Amino acid sequence: MSRFFDLVSKPARDLGTTNAPARTPAALELRSRLIKLDSNENPFGPSPRAIDAIRGALGAANLYPDDDCSQLRRKLATHHELQLEQVLVTAGSTALLSLLCQTLLGPGLNAVTSVRSFIVYSMAVQAAGAHLVETPMRDDSFDPEAILAAIDSKTRIVFLANPNNPTGTMLEAGVVERFLAQVPGHVVVVLDEAYYEFALHFAALRRINYSNSLEYVRQGASVVVLRTFSKAHGLAGLRVGYGLGPAELMGYCARMRNTFSVSSVAQAAAMAAIDDRDHIQRVVENNVLQSRVLGQGLSALGLRVVPTSANFLYCDLGVDAAAVANRLQDEGVAVRPLGHWGAPNCIRVTIGTPEQNQALLQATRRLGARGSTAGPPVSSLARGS
Repeated sequence: MSRFFDLVSKPARDLGTTNAPARTPAALELRSRLIKLDSNENPFGPSPRAIDAIRGALGAANLYPDDDCSQLRRKLATHHELQLEQVLVTAGSTALLSLLCQTLLGPGLNAVTSVRSFIVYSMAVQAAGAHLVETPMRDDSFDPEAILAAIDSKTRIVFLANPNNPTGTMLEAGVVERFLAQVPGHVVVVLDEAYYEFALHFAALRRINYSNSLEYVRQGASVVVLRTFSKAHGLAGLRVGYGLGPAELMGYCARMRNTFSVSSVAQAAAMAAIDDRDHIQRVVENNVLQSRVLGQGLSALGLRVVPTSANFLYCDLGVDAAAVANRLQDEGVAVRPLGHWGAPNCIRVTIGTPEQNQALLQATRRLGARGSTAGPPVSSLARGS
């Protein structure tokens, strides 16, 4: 028994450790040289307008930021045609996930989502002392019928990541609408649209309707839409996201947030990033083109690649993904093995620049070639050279 085991809360005891071993200077130097295709970051960085805004905000870094993010909230409300009270800005959308769980959940209550979805859902629910129910997937995507069947009188939240992380799959607007019509009134549906800009572009090319989420908010439904500046806008290092939902619920969540949680630099950058449509267009167009290049290249190596609506690819290797990820890291490329998501034979690969994607494909071919003189079968990737 450790010194503090009996003193900390049950959620703190039950949550798995998130403390990675401290990296040595040599390990940090190696990490800095890696091609990072493991965290769904924007390979083009922030908008030039956002960078200018960051520089302009640094001179006032001695002052506390606007706690209510008033200017940014007003801009987002106008941008999305919502009321100011329906917008809440937080230090990344993950912070809002925690606020929603702290506000709506507690011991004896539960939230429902799918297996192989965003790993933070489980962490946020457990930290609130509640239970997360995970339903089976259908075709690597959410199964709305299974989620509806799992809802009971103790359910307060349903999480729908759309597109889903890590599978990249998307539920069309009609499917979501039919689902919402059947959700009981005591449940709040969180539509997590972190990859909104990418999904919208894919949907337009495929001639399908991606999302009517803001209409549900305008109609007063028990829906909270999550968006972030970490992905298409390239501001992951500044931690700024937001939620759009019922004004009363957003008000309760606002009471629970940490004071001054969104820095003045982050607020300034987000204000500028909203307006740079050219930057977003460049990002999403590269993503579509390179998703095809990378998907075809990985499929040619024998991997099962799920069609994506996000800025990453979900790949089933058929072998131990952690071993493959370690070998790719030795080759200078970082990808995400998905054992913690319940998919030990799968990896998630961020869609990078053309040069980064070619580096990944070349590294993967090298691993396959070392494992077999006859070619690069997937099973050879996990073996040592």
